Amino acid sequence: MKYQSPISPGRSWYEDTAGPRPEYPALDGDLKCDVVVVGGGFTGLSAAVHLAKAGSKVVLIEAHRFGDGASGRNGGQLGTGQRAWAEELEAEYGFSRAKALFDLAEEAKAHLLEFAAANKIEIDYMPGQMSVAHKQRYVDDYKAHAEIMANRFGYPHISFMDAKETAERLGSARYFGGTRDTGTGHIHPLKLVIGTAKVAAQAGAQLFEQTPATAIASVGGKVRVTTPKGTISAEKCLVGVNAHGGTLEPISAAHIMPIGSFIGATVPLGDSNVLPGGEAVDDSRFVVRYFRKSTDGRLLFGGREIYAVNDPKDIHVHIRRQIAELYPELRDVEITHGWGGYVGITMPRKPFVREVMPNVISVGGYSGHGVMLSNFFGKLYAETVACNRDRLRLIEDLKIPAFPGGRRFRAPLLFLALNWYALRDRI
Repeated sequence: MKYQSPISPGRSWYEDTAGPRPEYPALDGDLKCDVVVVGGGFTGLSAAVHLAKAGSKVVLIEAHRFGDGASGRNGGQLGTGQRAWAEELEAEYGFSRAKALFDLAEEAKAHLLEFAAANKIEIDYMPGQMSVAHKQRYVDDYKAHAEIMANRFGYPHISFMDAKETAERLGSARYFGGTRDTGTGHIHPLKLVIGTAKVAAQAGAQLFEQTPATAIASVGGKVRVTTPKGTISAEKCLVGVNAHGGTLEPISAAHIMPIGSFIGATVPLGDSNVLPGGEAVDDSRFVVRYFRKSTDGRLLFGGREIYAVNDPKDIHVHIRRQIAELYPELRDVEITHGWGGYVGITMPRKPFVREVMPNVISVGGYSGHGVMLSNFFGKLYAETVACNRDRLRLIEDLKIPAFPGGRRFRAPLLFLALNWYALRDRI
């Protein structure tokens, strides 16, 4: 029987194409180490690699299996810069800070590709990404963005597309224009998870799956992480659970909210005019739609919707409807896989980094822009342990307010807000 993630609905196309997925043991007994990492997604696994290679004794625990969360089930798009456009960050923080944040994200992109190449991890990288406007009134913003990126931020890889070029490159006339970025691309995320875990283990990190953290305490300069069958004592702790923090630690839980995201994979489309250049796409909806072609020609189509998924088969229905809106010729296309997962978002859609108790740093809230950032933030955390916190502090100092309503009311308030924005997307 094929494995089914207990925290995410459906079985992903990634799981059926990633190759062997090694299993790691559960923790059974007490351990002492320099750094304990809670969470086996991109952030935690990357941190484990860089910490272990720097000589730290590292223990990493994951409540389920590596890749069960967003790291192994996401859209695979790298993007460019931070989640917010560079000019938006400049308006809030000034040019110097905005440029530093943009440059940090560009380094994250290069690091991911270099890390995969250096460690011979085949991540199915495909170049190109398009960002497209679903309303005519947004087109001028995209045109201005391309000019700002080239002239002000020194990034020449983004070009503006008018409606005609957009239709040709998408194979759909449903968008009004946008940008094409040849300096980025998209990957098979679960292959990167599996490969990073192998590198971490080879570097000497101790990795444990099926080992949930039940409590974290920082007392007397030491950190203790409790699990069902053992306690880990460490000098420092990284919490990298993102959307799956629950009640483990209240500060992150107040600032990071999980929302559902769902993806469907079609059969290979063969000689189709859908995305003939192989780029990934994201659109201007607040409830964003994102899609791309796989290396074998499937359309992987994702979107966030506020509907209940009582059965994984329900995902196919909703995804096929969204595909047909853009590609009417695919209204009856066979969808071989439908799956979901949970993305950690923050109020301003900027990542959350905070020392939540002495010697315990929490990292998450990538807000749909985590494929390259989360891997790099693991490296930045390792730098912090080595007494260089300057670069991580660029993110720590971002203004990230807590969600309103507290734990009791924040989910209903977010539900109402996302439905309101989803309605605005249609008007």
